[in-house]
Amino acid sequence: MEPMKPQTEKNISLSNDLQRIVAASHHNPLSVLGRHQDGLETVITVFRPATARLFLEDEQGNSHAMTRLGMTDLFSWRGDASTIPRHYRLSFLDSWDQQGSYIDPYTFTPQIGDFDLHLFGEGRHYHSYRFLGAHLKTIDGISGVHFATWAPNAERVSVVGDFNRWDGRAHPMQSRGGGGIWELFIPGLSEKSLYKFELRNLQSGHVAVKIDPYARRFEKRPSTASIVNNLYSYEWKDAQWMAARRDFKLQSSPISVYELHLGSWRQDEQGGFLNYRDLASQLVAYITDMGFTHIELLPITEHPLDVSWGYQTTGYFAATSRFGTPDELRFLIDLCHQHGIGVLLDWVPAHFPKDEFALARFDGSALYEHEDPRRGEHRDWGTLIFNFGRNEVRNFLISSAIFWLEEFHIDGLRVDAVASMLYLDYSRLPGDWVPNQYGGNENLEAVDFLRHLNTVIHDLFPGILMVAEESTSWPMVSRPVDSGGLGFTMKWNMGWMNDTLHYIQKEPVHRKHHHTDLTFGLLYAFTENFILPFSHDEVVHLKRSMIYKMPGDEWQRYANLRLLYTYMYTMMGKKLLFMGCEFAQSEEWNSTKSLDWWLTDFTSHQGVLRLVRDLNRIYRNAPALHRYDFDGGGFQWLDCNDTEHSLLSYIRKGDQGEVAIIAMNFTPVPRNGYRIGLPSSGRFIELLNSDSEYYGGSNMGNALGIVAEEKPWMDQPYSALIDLPPLAAVVLAPE
Repeated sequence: MEPMKPQTEKNISLSNDLQRIVAASHHNPLSVLGRHQDGLETVITVFRPATARLFLEDEQGNSHAMTRLGMTDLFSWRGDASTIPRHYRLSFLDSWDQQGSYIDPYTFTPQIGDFDLHLFGEGRHYHSYRFLGAHLKTIDGISGVHFATWAPNAERVSVVGDFNRWDGRAHPMQSRGGGGIWELFIPGLSEKSLYKFELRNLQSGHVAVKIDPYARRFEKRPSTASIVNNLYSYEWKDAQWMAARRDFKLQSSPISVYELHLGSWRQDEQGGFLNYRDLASQLVAYITDMGFTHIELLPITEHPLDVSWGYQTTGYFAATSRFGTPDELRFLIDLCHQHGIGVLLDWVPAHFPKDEFALARFDGSALYEHEDPRRGEHRDWGTLIFNFGRNEVRNFLISSAIFWLEEFHIDGLRVDAVASMLYLDYSRLPGDWVPNQYGGNENLEAVDFLRHLNTVIHDLFPGILMVAEESTSWPMVSRPVDSGGLGFTMKWNMGWMNDTLHYIQKEPVHRKHHHTDLTFGLLYAFTENFILPFSHDEVVHLKRSMIYKMPGDEWQRYANLRLLYTYMYTMMGKKLLFMGCEFAQSEEWNSTKSLDWWLTDFTSHQGVLRLVRDLNRIYRNAPALHRYDFDGGGFQWLDCNDTEHSLLSYIRKGDQGEVAIIAMNFTPVPRNGYRIGLPSSGRFIELLNSDSEYYGGSNMGNALGIVAEEKPWMDQPYSALIDLPPLAAVVLAPE
């Protein structure tokens, strides 16, 4: 049957509500659009831009012409609605002569419960990503996508996307009251739909188009649209790993972390990025062979600029699309777990970029950041600082952390730039910062946030590692919150790293004047749970690669580097090494190209690679080298005072009487017949000698082992003479 022709009421006077719908400024579209009773009749009102004709379909499939109101794109139908479905369908002919039909979104009531809104407002909805953002849903048997965002200073928020020609008038969202949440269910949409939010500021009327802060997927840069993503499509195969993780014993377990940047670890033949799935097989094979316990990924949260290395995050719930889909990242993590490899994520809650399409002035106001640039802007980095005192912002960040741990099975977070969060005057000139309420420079809101974050994470995820990159002497960073600490699991030992590199870069003839650089760290080694880092920050910005920090000729450089790594692996604390350092990459790290893997064809680079592999092996297999990494009972100096000869020796201890004896020679002069104290009688063998010819050394050492003499030395009941190679370390253990 031919549908009735639509009518037009040309001389109609629109109500204020209808005028605001047309002007795209209404905060409560459900009060105007959709089905409403007017006495005994039902009125259905639809606003559809660029529509020539619109029809309402009843249960029998009949079409009822809707009347255009004036010269607007408002359409109305009035009558007996007994045959009109609750979620009725509209068919249309648009201004481009394209036909179609859809179910009216404004027949669906709000979906977010009052309790969710209440918890979010209090900053205690730790899974807010489950109702904010875009979620595939089925309501009353009808599938679609539910959208929600937080924008308390917006007059109107709309969903725009490839499904409505990015027209902000088409799908205005419903305000949920004073908390600032907006929501809308749009039936018929599916996974991979592109979308953003269009926001009109309440005070200025300024209209901005923004990404979804809670989006779980984005277009590949330079495009920036959010993408509807199915959160629950991946089937995990790491149940055994996840069950064991709950009982992980940090104190007594070996942790050796391989830090890497996925975009430049390896690339394809054309110099392009490998995807997560291709990286997975290569990376797992390599890490398994090298013996690292964990990998740490430089930020793979979505970010607009490659050269930021991911540290200027725009998508706090989205894996970057540079390397593929979220499920492909899950595959990488899953494969790591199946092979006994933990995965840490570099996470950036300290600051975010100013890009107009992202979080900055999200609803036209300083929403996620501070209004005052003295509190809200990092001058050095050109970024904005989160307002840690705002409940909803704290909720956003804690939910992001939980998202990665829960939905991606990440085993821990390395929290970036903690020092910049703790101090109000961080990298600021006098007068360019605002003291706290007590007149101090401590950021009390950030301190409270970090304590809250760590408390929640450790309660929800036993066995998770929370690691602070904190470069100052702030006390008790890795001590429990209930003891006055910040609650982190571990802290990067930046003091040890700086002192050690300061020492090792000196020519050996001068090292005797800087001997305390090696020994000072033991004065504070047990005040925190430290991890010893040689990270990406040490091999960029003209700091030179690790191998070219070393002094001397080519042989001495490699010997020094092998000595340095042996020192790190045998000293107190867990370990972290940046990619490329394990084979003595010659150039500084360049994030735009692959590591120089071809160097591993050369003997000197092979030697360093073999050494790191063996250091991981003995560190993991010898309890004395890891059981008490954070406890003074696991360490004892033998001799830390031989400054004239630049020699060090010490004992590492386990909990079942296991010991490892370490002796180090920081000069190129061989030390034959060096007497070293031993804690017991019997034969001691070399677990490792960094001067072995297998590593590219001169092969001087104690290959046949040594036998302890009953001659007290270095406060030990026994001793023996050993040969200490030049610029080398030996690790001895009872046979």
